[in-house]
Amino acid sequence: MKQKISLITTGGTIASKETKDGMLASGALSGEELASLCQLPKEIDVKIVDLLQIPSMFMDFTTMVQLKQAIEEELKDPTVTGIVVTHGTDSLEETAYFLDITLADERPIIVTGSQRSLQHVSTDVPSNLRNSILAAANRSLQNIGVAVVFNERIYSAKYVKKVHASNLQGFATFGYGYLGIIDNDTVSVYQKPVHQEHFEIKEAIPRVDIIKCYTGADGTFIEAAVAQGARGIILEGAGRGQVTPSMVEAIQKALDQGIIVVITTSAEEGQVYPAYDYEGSAHDLQQRGVILGTDYDSKKARIKLAVALSSGIKLKDKKLF
Repeated sequence: MKQKISLITTGGTIASKETKDGMLASGALSGEELASLCQLPKEIDVKIVDLLQIPSMFMDFTTMVQLKQAIEEELKDPTVTGIVVTHGTDSLEETAYFLDITLADERPIIVTGSQRSLQHVSTDVPSNLRNSILAAANRSLQNIGVAVVFNERIYSAKYVKKVHASNLQGFATFGYGYLGIIDNDTVSVYQKPVHQEHFEIKEAIPRVDIIKCYTGADGTFIEAAVAQGARGIILEGAGRGQVTPSMVEAIQKALDQGIIVVITTSAEEGQVYPAYDYEGSAHDLQQRGVILGTDYDSKKARIKLAVALSSGIKLKDKKLF
């Protein structure tokens, strides 16, 4: 039986070419050029959708919504087995999670990229793309949500992070492991997410800013976010979710103005938890009305809060994190 995969390209290193001065021009390769590298089995057909040709740090909510709509258009075809999205690695984890919480379809949706260009002697372009297409064509990835395939491993969109700037092993999921592997064209899935969330975007996605906490930090950046019209603020705190006492006054003022504030942790593993009782602790912040961000990193928390706000849900009536 033929498997039909829609390959949607957005640019990034995976589609880059070297310029005369040795730099990389992102998005220079077409989807047809990329697909031709994969030497796919005869039972897999690939439809190309060249959507964007941008570096990944050009991604924003507008382009993410554009990508979401393109995927939804492809999924209208009941003969489509799965979707593969090629993407730059620098913001890949954010786009993958955005798609994970805004798309609801049992068919596999895979996001991939590469750390090195096609011209590089140790390029990972053909292997990552081929493995992603094989994964998207495999029934074992149904109802798994959006996944990231990279360096023969399958990752959950919720927890995947870019962990190395250039190494081929560029992504990982600290504390949770990967969902499965692709080894010699065999797709093996060992675990699946037990809880999935989906939000319907009903309004323009609002501004949500991330503010990192560090010793001696004050409320300057919180005040700036408020002044720029942020409807939400993600605090990346320390440990169990602590901030400096010098930040608390600005946090309280933001809360008083109806801005949603979420506290996350900069630690790679573990959760925000109200363990201490002092000014700026997770307990103190929670008592003031700050939402505890459990085990979300700040980038994923920002995506979730922004999408949730655009869906129109009343955050006080629903546990969000």
